[in-house]
Amino acid sequence: MASITWDQEIADVYDAVYAATFEPSVIDPMVDVLASLAGDGPVLEFAAGTGRVALPLSARGIPVRGIELSPHMAARLRAKPGADAVPVTVGDMTTTRVPGEFTLVYLVANTIMNVTTQDDQIAVFANAAAHLRPGGRFVVSVIVPALRSVPPGEPGRILRFDPDHVGIETFDDLVGQVAWSRHWMEVDGRLIRHAQPYRYVWPSELDLMARIAGFRLEHRWGSWDKAPFTSDSKSEVAVFEKVS
Repeated sequence: MASITWDQEIADVYDAVYAATFEPSVIDPMVDVLASLAGDGPVLEFAAGTGRVALPLSARGIPVRGIELSPHMAARLRAKPGADAVPVTVGDMTTTRVPGEFTLVYLVANTIMNVTTQDDQIAVFANAAAHLRPGGRFVVSVIVPALRSVPPGEPGRILRFDPDHVGIETFDDLVGQVAWSRHWMEVDGRLIRHAQPYRYVWPSELDLMARIAGFRLEHRWGSWDKAPFTSDSKSEVAVFEKVS
């Protein structure tokens, strides 16, 4: 399988390790944009994780469903307040179908890269299109590949160097666009080691995948506050409209 699954150990510590990404200053701009694009819904989140985005979006009164590959992450979501309103299907976002027709499908937090082949990334777009009504939107948020940040002659870079979290990124396959992210994290006195490959994707490549699946690019921003996307942007929020 080309999609990366988060195991029990990572699911148990995910919210604690990435607590900063649950802060209102991070979540509120995301939910504002998604809610404005969703209309009355319903909406579908690919890779719903532990509910970081789905639960606050549902709290706005928008019907939300989720697809999540890791049963352990899905279990964490289901244990949270408000989860009864967010049905989650355990399955791969490349192929898993859920009932209904949606106004919005969204995939955030770089998770398109957890699908590690180009063919399967295209399948994610096709699956989003299959769930959307005509005129519906698919939103993808992802980093811009950081190859310019790698020191000359070195295979990778330090992502994070904190007392409780060290992360290293190495670019191992420039042809297949596959890199590895390796982390050592101290959580409640335990050392957690986590390593996974991901397939980085360029903005123009996302556009071509979208076109193959029957979308057109509607917006591309450099952040959730709709800052302009430029050559110096470190991330993108791309909004694709289903046209066929």
